Amino acid sequence: MAHSLSAQKRVRQNEAARARNRWRLRSMRDAIKDFNEKILHGSAADAGAALKAATQIIDRTASKGVIHKNQASRRKSRLVAKLKTKQSSK
Repeated sequence: MAHSLSAQKRVRQNEAARARNRWRLRSMRDAIKDFNEKILHGSAADAGAALKAATQIIDRTASKGVIHKNQASRRKSRLVAKLKTKQSSK
């Protein structure tokens, strides 16, 4: 347990930041799951809209430092590749 006031404040700040980061990560994963659902059961246009939303959330998550920029790039690349295979299999 932290004894000094500054250490106690730091503990509170860390808890708040962890909660924010977990929320950002969860919303990113939900957006990716929504995209994957559209790929499987929706049209290519719906999947394209879901891709745009997921890409924005992934970029925002990376800009906040929750995930690394290379991980964001890799995730977006994989989503785009899935969309291209969906569009080419029409």
